[in-house]
Amino acid sequence: MVHNAETAALAAEANALHVVASALTAADLTEPSPCPPWTTAELLCHVLIGADRIRPAMAEPPDAGGPVIGTAEYYRPDHRFSAATNADRIDTARSLAARLGPEPGPIAAELSRRCRQSLELLTTAPSGRTVRTRHGDRMLLTDFARTRVVELAVHGLDLAIGLGRQPWMTAEAADVLAGLLLPAGGSAELARQLGCDQVGLIARLTGRAQLSPGDEEVLASAGIVRLALG
Repeated sequence: MVHNAETAALAAEANALHVVASALTAADLTEPSPCPPWTTAELLCHVLIGADRIRPAMAEPPDAGGPVIGTAEYYRPDHRFSAATNADRIDTARSLAARLGPEPGPIAAELSRRCRQSLELLTTAPSGRTVRTRHGDRMLLTDFARTRVVELAVHGLDLAIGLGRQPWMTAEAADVLAGLLLPAGGSAELARQLGCDQVGLIARLTGRAQLSPGDEEVLASAGIVRLALG
């Protein structure tokens, strides 16, 4: 059974986003997002599509062969960021937003349904289960679950920026992202040097906050390796 920090973080972050999405207005949904050309509604739909990727990834037989990659390697700049893949990513989210309509209720309900289904799959899967992602990567389910936390949390930062709100990233998700972005640890000290909290640090490490020359110098001296994030 898979029940770990990633599962808890996915549950916490999905619940936080559902609370926010449920309280949005139809006008909020039409606002441009920081991820052009999407509106807020279309970005939300991209997030809920991402939360639902565990189900198709588990379609591969658990004993399928091939090398297994880790979470950091999943975020590499290859065909997953090609023009064709990006166009499909944009169109898929736009199509779902059009289907769900202009009100926030159906989007929030669909987010809840898809996240609940993913969490059920995670908590019932055997330990050591592997999956095949849509990009062709073979991964441990626990590592792929970490990518789903990244999608909800980082795009949650995007949504907060677009809506002009304080980030709602949960402590559980922030801990998972800090462990991925700073595998050697030291997030508290790095945040202190940058004059921010853990969420602010994650925003800086994922390109969601503008860096000053001083920030750039601190991150360069820390040897931070940036992941390729959309």
